[in-house]
Amino acid sequence: MSTVRRLRPVWAQQSVDPGARAIQPSLDDVGTPLSEVTFVVVDLETTGGTPADCAITEIGAVKVRGGEVLGEFQTLVDPGGPVPPFIQVLTGITTTMLIGAPPIEEVLPSFLEFARDAVLVAHNAPFDVGFLKAAAARTGHRWPGNRVLDTVRLARRVVTRDEAPNHKLSSLAALFGATVTPNHRALSDARATVDVLHALLGRLAPLGVTHLEDLATATDPVPADVRRKRTLADGLPDSPGVYLFRGPGDEVLYVGTSTTSLRRRVRSYFTSSEKRGRITEMVRIAERVDPVVCATPLEARVRELRLIAEHSPRYNRRSRFPERMPWVRLTSEPYPRLSVVRDVRDEDGAAYIGPFGSARTATLAVDALHESFEIRQCTRRLPLVATPGASSCALAGMGRCGAPCVGAQGADEYAVLVERVRRAMTSDPAPVVAAHAGRLQQLVDQQRYEEAATVRDRLGAFLRGASRAQRLDPLARCAELVAAARTPDGGWELVLVRHGRLAATARVDRRTDPRPVIATLRETAAHVVAPVAPAPAAHPEETDLVLAWLDQPGVRLVHVDGVYAYPVRSALADPDTAAALDAHGRLLAGVEASTGFGADSSPARPEADLGAAVPRTA
Repeated sequence: MSTVRRLRPVWAQQSVDPGARAIQPSLDDVGTPLSEVTFVVVDLETTGGTPADCAITEIGAVKVRGGEVLGEFQTLVDPGGPVPPFIQVLTGITTTMLIGAPPIEEVLPSFLEFARDAVLVAHNAPFDVGFLKAAAARTGHRWPGNRVLDTVRLARRVVTRDEAPNHKLSSLAALFGATVTPNHRALSDARATVDVLHALLGRLAPLGVTHLEDLATATDPVPADVRRKRTLADGLPDSPGVYLFRGPGDEVLYVGTSTTSLRRRVRSYFTSSEKRGRITEMVRIAERVDPVVCATPLEARVRELRLIAEHSPRYNRRSRFPERMPWVRLTSEPYPRLSVVRDVRDEDGAAYIGPFGSARTATLAVDALHESFEIRQCTRRLPLVATPGASSCALAGMGRCGAPCVGAQGADEYAVLVERVRRAMTSDPAPVVAAHAGRLQQLVDQQRYEEAATVRDRLGAFLRGASRAQRLDPLARCAELVAAARTPDGGWELVLVRHGRLAATARVDRRTDPRPVIATLRETAAHVVAPVAPAPAAHPEETDLVLAWLDQPGVRLVHVDGVYAYPVRSALADPDTAAALDAHGRLLAGVEASTGFGADSSPARPEADLGAAVPRTA
């Protein structure tokens, strides 16, 4: 029988059911109740304070579950030497008493069996567990790695100084009315610690510490009102997906994702691991958490982006307004120019790079192109034939513009320049890199480092925008792409993408033939209207996620409707500024070696064409 976890399209505007919660959760979903946890409360007596040069003289332990004592363990231990006098006075254990007692080599295996699969509890646990681990290491026994709970740390969380002068075992036993008085003998102290443990757990229950998983963070310095909200995670599934924190008016406060377990991820918001002040404020406001279970981690990340864009939660900062991501456009007009725009339009002759994270970054990319090419920088639309009496700007007098506005540069000549700009934007950035490399070297030689940093930033902005557009463009043009990747259990993770948008996804186990599932995906996946490339039909960050998944080792392309390929010479080859400049330097060195021109000689060809000297691959 097929074990497809989920086989349904990822719809564009699917809304989340406000009442969507897991129904009738199992114990695995909510964790193990403390009443069903087996604790082994242990206490040791030793010949001193450090396991490096001291030894165990007595072990006492009590096994409890649900308030019921299941068994006890007690034995003296031969430390292999005399007991110091002050220890004899403190514990009453003398050297004579230990004659004939079993050594730790015989005792430790029995204790480890007694404590197997239980949570170890001790008052000042680092001391007792430290001696036990050292004994295991000396005797060649593997430490089993039991969970450890320290009643001292729990007491510091819930017992104030007004109630007890300190958190010693004797003080806590008196405070909680323990049935056994601690007397520095292992079994008696362990019995007293059992009563203290039960009293502490009773105080922690109103704070939301009701399950075994809660104990891992029970000692975190988390405000009580935040910790009480831990119940919001109860019933959430242990699978990948998206979670939505909702406020008093059912508004979405925050959207997050987990690629492994929704329950564990949401629980982390109520522990000290969450240090963001804004998120703590959000947790205080939240009244429920809605889960959206996803078939794969990729779907979870994509759904998170879509839900953030749909709801614009005030506590999310990223990806809230995809429409604000600017592009750099080479316009479609008789004398094209560069501009920063918010959308990609279907215009003959237009070219785009981006999208950019901000208008400032997009402007830097425009400056990089203006630095490299003498394309006009005026913003008005020019007629094909210059208007009589028109005047040129200062850039024409500086030799930075051919002045088509006054007819000094004809349409054919200007078209050649525009084609070079288009090629730099859509395929080969070598002319831009070459122009900035020369300018950078000049500024560094003159020790004008701040100006050099500005030039570097311009080049970096252009390279990132160009590489992103060239990376998005092929997938945006693909009407359909199906890919598959092996899962750790030997099955397949299947992904169907249309025009850069995740349209459907599913998982099959290793015993299921994925081909019928792929056929069903193709029939049922969401219809996606073709966008204007290089803009994809989805949030650009969604397409970035899909591309990152496709780039993973082992991903196989099953079906491609269209051409999925990158330019050979493109910004993808060296999107990093330093790498691009280094590649340009090696290119120049290769040209000089092959032509015989030295560093002081003229290059063999115009600098703008150096990118054609060697091939580049993405």
